[in-house]
Amino acid sequence: MTDIQIFKQLHHQDEPLLLGNVWNVQSAKIYKKLGYKALATSSSALAHSLGYEDGEEMSFGEYFYMVERILKSVDIPLSVDLEGGYGKTADEIVSNILKLAAIGVAGINIEDSVVINGTRKLLTKEELHKKLKPIFSELKKNAVEIFINLRTDPFLLGIENPVDETVQRIKIFEELGVDGIFVPCITSEDDIKTIVNASEIPVNVMCMPGLPDFEALKKLGVKRISSGNFLNEYIYNQLEDTGRRILSEQSFLPIFV
Repeated sequence: MTDIQIFKQLHHQDEPLLLGNVWNVQSAKIYKKLGYKALATSSSALAHSLGYEDGEEMSFGEYFYMVERILKSVDIPLSVDLEGGYGKTADEIVSNILKLAAIGVAGINIEDSVVINGTRKLLTKEELHKKLKPIFSELKKNAVEIFINLRTDPFLLGIENPVDETVQRIKIFEELGVDGIFVPCITSEDDIKTIVNASEIPVNVMCMPGLPDFEALKKLGVKRISSGNFLNEYIYNQLEDTGRRILSEQSFLPIFV
């Protein structure tokens, strides 16, 4: 089976797929060593590693280079967080997806919100349909095989009635033919159950302080779990703490104890 076929299959098993979210070759190799079945880039973590803020500040060319390096370092499926698509037109976004598919990327994430002047805004359902329909049509025309996980942001943006809004958006996703639905910042078991039961499409949730444990998520029907940029932040917080101790203690002992 190809990586794409394996990746799709991992979304239709009893155990939820736990993704290793990566930002460079080192992080990818560690997840592979630990036995993770698949990886996904964290656009935020990767952008920060290159000196950019999240929100498509880095160029697609820079991103593509890093993705290619990660792919060459491991032999398990890799999905790429494409944010809004790294293009202003459907043709540009499709071109980016075709390039990723050509080097063996198994999946992508696309968001239903956009960042304008530093502020994230949820696309209206009409804007969303207008943006995505030509992209999906062109991918189908080109017979592109890649797992498309559509991120929907009502919970992330804290809008009113996020469950109802998410369920309404799922209807658009089903019409488009997405492979997965990503709902970041959802934590309530009742909310997760409602979203999972709203569609046959596999649902992806993300690391949050109040997120139920993996066994509870499995019982709720969640099929994919990711950590976003939280492990990256955790690692660099640890680096800062250790660096501070080295300065204060005037010794490298904090690295070894």
